[in-house]
Amino acid sequence: MLRERLQSMIDRQVAGSPRARELLESLESRSLLVDLRFTPWRATVTVSGGRLLLSRDGSAADVTVSGTPLNLLSLARENAQDVIRRGDVRIDGDASAAERFQEVFTLLRPDLEAELARVVGEVPAHGAGALLRRALDYGRQVARTGALNVGEYLAHERRELVPRAEAQQFIEGVDVLRESVGRVAARVERLEGART
Repeated sequence: MLRERLQSMIDRQVAGSPRARELLESLESRSLLVDLRFTPWRATVTVSGGRLLLSRDGSAADVTVSGTPLNLLSLARENAQDVIRRGDVRIDGDASAAERFQEVFTLLRPDLEAELARVVGEVPAHGAGALLRRALDYGRQVARTGALNVGEYLAHERRELVPRAEAQQFIEGVDVLRESVGRVAARVERLEGART
């Protein structure tokens, strides 16, 4: 039932986008595998007859996208290139097809809250959307705080990393030393030039 609703939503989005239809023509018979890391779920999206068809077979595909469910959701909220550059989501396979699939999904990016409102009504959909946004923001904040705490532990308790302040002080000291060496070298050259 969920797959049929999702398929219907995708078909509506495609019907309303001439550029998406053009891209789907160029992707005919190509497929994309979505691998949700740390879960048993895999899904394949195949282009056939100008439609994006969803299946759960998880077979080999031209392009593979893998990431945790939250990281894959961040593709819808953030710039996809930033998410990929951070390494949150990995893309393997045919680069040209991957770019076209990415453009299709950007064009078809649904308003999840509006789509949910079709099923459960506007008020519950808005509440669910707000809850999901808060959960994603909380998850990011927890990850950021965890990374800072681990960094501080490794720097201050274990002394395996150099604390930021000490590293900055060292870099500034190296810069001062490099400038001093440059001045001394210039002075030596002037003295040698004056001697000859």
